[in-house]
Amino acid sequence: MTDPDTPLRVAYLCDFDPFDQMVYSGGNARLFAALKANVDDVHVLDNGWGRLEHVNKRIRKLPHSVELRLRWRAHLAMSPVLARHVERQLAQGDYDVLFGAYSFHSMCGVRVPDGMVTAYTSDATPTIYKRSPVGQSFGSFIGVSRLLDPAITRAERATFRKTDLLLWASDWLHEEAVDLYGLDPDQSHVVNWGANIDPPAPEAAPLPIAPDAPLRLLFVGRDWAAKGGPTTVAVLRMLRAQGIDARLSVVGTEPPPEDMDDAIDVYRFLDKSDPAQLALFTDLYRTAHFMVMLSFESYGFAYCEASAYGLPSLAMRVAGVPVREGVNGHAFAIGTAPEELANRIQAYLADPASYAALRLATRTEYEERLNWDAWGRRTAALLRAKVAARRALSQGRDSAQSHANRAP
Repeated sequence: MTDPDTPLRVAYLCDFDPFDQMVYSGGNARLFAALKANVDDVHVLDNGWGRLEHVNKRIRKLPHSVELRLRWRAHLAMSPVLARHVERQLAQGDYDVLFGAYSFHSMCGVRVPDGMVTAYTSDATPTIYKRSPVGQSFGSFIGVSRLLDPAITRAERATFRKTDLLLWASDWLHEEAVDLYGLDPDQSHVVNWGANIDPPAPEAAPLPIAPDAPLRLLFVGRDWAAKGGPTTVAVLRMLRAQGIDARLSVVGTEPPPEDMDDAIDVYRFLDKSDPAQLALFTDLYRTAHFMVMLSFESYGFAYCEASAYGLPSLAMRVAGVPVREGVNGHAFAIGTAPEELANRIQAYLADPASYAALRLATRTEYEERLNWDAWGRRTAALLRAKVAARRALSQGRDSAQSHANRAP
C-alpha cells in the first residue's frame, strides 16, 4: 500500500497563472490550491515563452476573441521550441511529478528527466470538445482553423499516450479520450472537479416544498443563451400559468427584453469578496428549490456549487455536465420541451418527501464527489502510487545492475 506521507515535489504547469482566479472560471486556481493542500511541495513553473516571449506579448495585445483562439494554437505550433523552456526548469528542480492543468499544449513535446512522473487534468480536449454537441453548438467546425484539426489531434494523441496519469473531470471525457487516443485504462482516470466556493455547512433540514407555497428557481451564468436561459423562462411561465407562485433569480447576466418577466429578479453581478453581497449570493442558493439551467458546456462548476447547497439541478444531458440522473437533479436530453421540466417540478410539488430525499442526495453527491478536497485527496493518492511504483522500478534496475557488475 502506498504511504500517504510519501513526500512529493510537484512542478505545476499551465498556460495561465494559477494565482489568477479569473481565468478558466476559477478552476485553475482551485486545482492548484487543492493539489497544494494534499501534496508537500508544489512549485509553479514559469509559463512564459522563453526566447519567443515577444511573440506571446504581441498575441496578448490582440482582441480577446482573437487571442483566445490564436494563443494556444501558436503555442502548439511552436512547442518544439517552447518545450525546451519547460525542460530547463525541470532539470533544475529535482521534481517527482510534472503536473499539467487545462493546457495540453504546455505539455506537448516536453521531455522529462528519467524517473519523473507526468500527470494532466482537464474538463475537455480541443478535439473532443469540437466533436461534441457543445462544440458543434458554438460553431467550432467553421473557419480556417478546421484545416489544423488533424495536426491538433495527432499532437493530443502523442502527448496523452506518453503521460503517466490522465485525470479527467467527467466520465464522458474519460470514455471519449480512451476511445479517441487509444489510452491504456491504467493511465486514464475519472476524478471529478469541485465547486468554486468555500464549503458551505449542510442544511439543518431540507428546504420544504409545497404546491401552495412560493417556488424559487435559480439561474447562474454569464451567457444567457448558451446557458439555456430562454428555456428556463419558458418553464417559469408554464408553472405560473398552472397557478404556481414561481419566481426566478438570475445571477451573472441580464435576460433580453423578450425574456424578462415580472417574476424574475436580476442580479447582474455579485461580488463575493463583499460580505453583504456574499450573504445575498448564499441566500439565493439556500432558498432556491431548483437550479434550472440547460447549459451547453463541457463541465459546469455552477452545478457543483448547487450541489454544495443541496440544491437539485435540472440540466442538459450533454458532455460532462456533473448532474447524475435522480442523484443531484435530473439531466434531460437535448431538445427536451420545457413542459417536461415543468412536469418534473410539479411531480415534486405533489410529493414533498421525494423532494426532501433529493436534496439530501444532492448534498451527499457534493460531499463525496463534487468538492475539491475529494479531488485533491484522490489525485495525491494516484500521484504517490505512481511515484512509488516508478521508484521501485528504478531501484530494481539499480539492484540488477549492481549484481551484474559484481558477477565474475
